Amino acid sequence: MTSKAWTRWQDWAALVIGVLAALSPLVVATSAAAAWALVVLGVLIAAAALWSLAAPGSVASEYAHVVFGVLLFVSPWVFTYSDLSGAAWTSWVAGVLAVIVGGTAVPAASARHRSIAGQN
Repeated sequence: MTSKAWTRWQDWAALVIGVLAALSPLVVATSAAAAWALVVLGVLIAAAALWSLAAPGSVASEYAHVVFGVLLFVSPWVFTYSDLSGAAWTSWVAGVLAVIVGGTAVPAASARHRSIAGQN
């Protein structure tokens, strides 16, 4: 488990996922709702990734990846753009990947958090 800032691969992966989701309306057909969902949730995933990279002991930031990933996954149905295949598939794939990388980073973040708490 990596405990130094800016080194956890899951957080770098989440950053890439968030940036790609936010930029995807430039290359896939979207509605206004789809574009907003992809951009806003992509930016939130990327921001949570930066938070995780800067503070590797922050468990909450890893759970934020999971929550934003779930929201991105369900957004095609909530915002009724499941008929736009490019936008919908981008949401589904990016959402699942954000949940996976966030979930796999929780144990490392928890261990780092415990080690920081034990030093005090």
